[in-house]
Amino acid sequence: MSGVVLPEGWCDTKLGAAIDYGKAVKKELSQVNSDMWILELEDIEKGSSKLLQRVLVADRPFKSTKNSFSKGDILYGKLRPYLNKVIIADTDGVCTTEIIPINGEPLVNNKFLFYWLRSESFLSYVNAVSYGVNMPRLGTTDGLAAPFYLAPLSEQKVIVEKLDELLAQVDILKTRLTTIPTLLKRFRQSVLAAAVSGKLTEEWRGENVFQQNTNLLKAEKERLIKNKDIKKDLLVKEADHLFEIPEAWLFLELQSFATKITDGEHSTPQRESSGHYLLSARNVRDGFIDLSKVDYVGDAEYKKLRARCDPNKGDILISCSGSVGRVAIVDFDDSYVMVRSAALVKTLADFIDNRFVMYVLQSLYLQKQIEEKSRSTAQANLFLGQIKELAIPFPPLQEQTEIVRRVEQLFAFADQIEQQVKNAQSRVNNLTQSILAKAFRGELTADWRAANPDLITGENSAQALLAKIKADKTKRKA
Repeated sequence: MSGVVLPEGWCDTKLGAAIDYGKAVKKELSQVNSDMWILELEDIEKGSSKLLQRVLVADRPFKSTKNSFSKGDILYGKLRPYLNKVIIADTDGVCTTEIIPINGEPLVNNKFLFYWLRSESFLSYVNAVSYGVNMPRLGTTDGLAAPFYLAPLSEQKVIVEKLDELLAQVDILKTRLTTIPTLLKRFRQSVLAAAVSGKLTEEWRGENVFQQNTNLLKAEKERLIKNKDIKKDLLVKEADHLFEIPEAWLFLELQSFATKITDGEHSTPQRESSGHYLLSARNVRDGFIDLSKVDYVGDAEYKKLRARCDPNKGDILISCSGSVGRVAIVDFDDSYVMVRSAALVKTLADFIDNRFVMYVLQSLYLQKQIEEKSRSTAQANLFLGQIKELAIPFPPLQEQTEIVRRVEQLFAFADQIEQQVKNAQSRVNNLTQSILAKAFRGELTADWRAANPDLITGENSAQALLAKIKADKTKRKA
């Protein structure tokens, strides 16, 4: 490659000068044993060189011919090469013809070659020359012409040892980072569990005594009783089969402090390419409304649908089919209508903090209730009657406000950690290519070269090695 200064003893050459790229022995089904490994591209994880599954011929019989490979061969996926699917075979087998078996031994260390095929220097080249719009692949001619930095054989082995060690450490870092989101999910659930059981505000409650406003709540419901969706009575649930709450709290059915609980349109609305948002269960995520994939309705349809279900800012939405039980709060006014797969909860705002209700519904305690209720049909569905009967812990409004404040403070802390983890994962993902780049610039073995000049010069240089490879190829052709 032009502009690259390689270490002493190295050689900037072409892949085809160092190995026989593109040559493979073909096998028919009748020529292989049923217990032989058969590899397809789908079995290799992109970018990581991890084998996702090992399938035997008996479980995956084939009709078209396959490429045969031997233990120790490099298996390079030439189809959609940007996916960087490269592994080293740990046993003999056959593979799709979209995977090229490569063996550079004994003059080119296969592991050294394996790391080169995964490097950004090689990937940039193959992505530039691959042909085909939907399913690009690296052609044999372009594969032979691909760049290759050939190091002296002794140095290849040292580079492989260092890369094995460094990239193993990178894998450990990746594994540790991938566990953190699970820990944060458990942390958030533990926060919610403490919130809805009163433990999060136990000390605060000892310093702040407030009376339940149940009489005021009853009076307000009396005033609004003309609305057919409102229940006059406060429907108290027995606590013994739910979970423990403080003495000053109650368990009320959700409908006890709701002015309306309804779902969206039952028939299929006329959809448009733009207009007012038409929400369904897929748009209701945990804590927010996802508008990345959304349908629209026009003004006429919007007015008709709003007559049944009129979500406004601050109202609670619950997904009722598919991933049942996701909860979100409407975050702006008068732009939404809904279909049946999501439900709307409007509450008496003077007596209940909707964010508190959302966090209660997201907690494992309520999710367990929702799961049990939604199992009443073959396919998970949550019906309005079941939603209305959900048992909600009901602390005084002042304590609800304090609970929300504390939950959001702790969630913000978790969000910060989550973002830091994402940033770290991005840096670690880039670290692999950074290490490979250092390796193929000779930076990882600079001290070794200084201590072993006789192993990188003269007959041990890459130029001399390349001449041996050429002579060996000529001999095999004769």
